[in-house]
Amino acid sequence: MARAVVVILDSFGLGATPDADRFGDGGADTLGHIAQWCVDAGRPLQLPALARMGLPQAAHAATGQWPAGIPRHARPHGAFGAAREVSRGKDTPSGHWELMGCPVTFDWGYFKPVEDPAQSVFPPQLMRRWYAACQLEGSLCNRHMSGTDVLVRFGDAHVSTGWPICYTSSDSVFQVAAHEAHFGLERLYRVCEIAKPLFDEVGIARVIARPFAGTSGSYRRTGGRHDYTTPPPAPTLLDALVGAGREVHAVGKISDIFAGRGITHSYPANGNAALCERTLEALAACPDGGLVFSNLVDFDMLYGHRRDIAGYADALQAFDAFLPRLVSALEPGDLLAISADHGCDPTWPGTDHTREHVPLLFFGWEVPHSLELGVRSSFADLGQTLARHLRTAPLVHGVSCW
Repeated sequence: MARAVVVILDSFGLGATPDADRFGDGGADTLGHIAQWCVDAGRPLQLPALARMGLPQAAHAATGQWPAGIPRHARPHGAFGAAREVSRGKDTPSGHWELMGCPVTFDWGYFKPVEDPAQSVFPPQLMRRWYAACQLEGSLCNRHMSGTDVLVRFGDAHVSTGWPICYTSSDSVFQVAAHEAHFGLERLYRVCEIAKPLFDEVGIARVIARPFAGTSGSYRRTGGRHDYTTPPPAPTLLDALVGAGREVHAVGKISDIFAGRGITHSYPANGNAALCERTLEALAACPDGGLVFSNLVDFDMLYGHRRDIAGYADALQAFDAFLPRLVSALEPGDLLAISADHGCDPTWPGTDHTREHVPLLFFGWEVPHSLELGVRSSFADLGQTLARHLRTAPLVHGVSCW
């Protein structure tokens, strides 16, 4: 029986979707703009392994343009294409759930920005209930802001007052940052656990604990992040596999994204390099018929949201250098799939996700050679392809790629 490995390059978009203007993202192109920046900087992107899998052709299918400076193979190994999202948002849970066969057809709740700096973006009555339940006197920030900026602006005040730093983004999210030593990691987790059912009342997808450490002027996030996520609204491929007695090995934040549902083994790690190593570890432990599902979060968290083009390019090249090790660890009959959950174009205004196509790259001994997949109408085609490969019942959504 075969196995499957899915690696999500978090935020690795391949160009704006037809509906991107509705999200303010018309013209966004994560790969295309990074590739052009690298050429202009005299350091073209070096992605030979991804190019052999058909990444340039996938980008061309999505945008009609070839990513600058990336040589393309006439006959790529495996199958390659791009996919558009059916789900109504451009957030992490929606993207991952749709990839596993569960599109999100409802609207999440969001917190709109406010002009008055004295006014909180979070409903005051809801916050007061949270304070009372957690025995908190108050909180800091309470605005739309990046996760690194809040540490610079509010880190010292947090340490002196003991008040957690609360902020949001264009995603459906309530984020709570606190110092591991001064506030306590377990206490941070506890206040976030308490927050989740309260913020469910306004339709918020995730409450995220964002621990940090360090001293004034050098605060830094730690690897203790934990997402409290609304469970998928319908069964996913992960549920189907576990229900059939198979194993699902989740690497990185995958378990959090699916609220622990459909997961048999979890492999936390901090940073792409460690996540890649844990992917190899999970693959070695995964039996026939199982799935290894990995998320490489640094592309989004460290480089996309922070609009760090050079850092994003370096991270892509580092993953490309790792990819041959992953391929060599595959056994006959295994299937490797590489995709993304949304875009986060580091050249685009703001700090939020971008509504883009995502890559669908497949490699394995049973994958049709040099198969052009074109542009698929749903991310769920990935999940349906995996269901067919793993010989489970067809999913409700999606069409197998072959």
